[in-house]
Amino acid sequence: MKNAAPILNRIALGIALVVGGSSMAIAAEQPMPAENAADMDSEQPVTDTWITTKVKADLATTDGISSTDISVNTTNGVVTLIGVLDSQTGVDKAIAVAKGIKGVVDVDASGLKAK
Repeated sequence: MKNAAPILNRIALGIALVVGGSSMAIAAEQPMPAENAADMDSEQPVTDTWITTKVKADLATTDGISSTDISVNTTNGVVTLIGVLDSQTGVDKAIAVAKGIKGVVDVDASGLKAK
C-alpha cells in the first residue's frame, strides 16, 4: 500500500490537468459578449431570414404594436407586412420599423391595414 499513494497522486494530477485544460478550451469557445459584438460591423451579407427575424423582434418591442397581429416575410430584401392593427399610427410605426432594418430594400405594406 505504500507505493499506491504516489500512483494515486499522479492519477489525481493527471485528471486535474485534463479537466483544467478542458475548461480552458471551453472558455476559449464562448461567444463574444453582446456589448462587444454590437460594436463590430460584419462584412457578412444580410439574409432574408435574418431580416425577417430582426423585423419581428423589433416589432415585438415597439409600443402600440401587437407583433402577433403582423405576418412578416422577406424576399430579396423586400419585407412584406400583412395584418390588421388597431390604428393607422400602428401601421405607420410598423412600416418605419421595417424600413429601419439593415438590408431592407423596400417594404410592401399593402396587406397591412388599420381597424
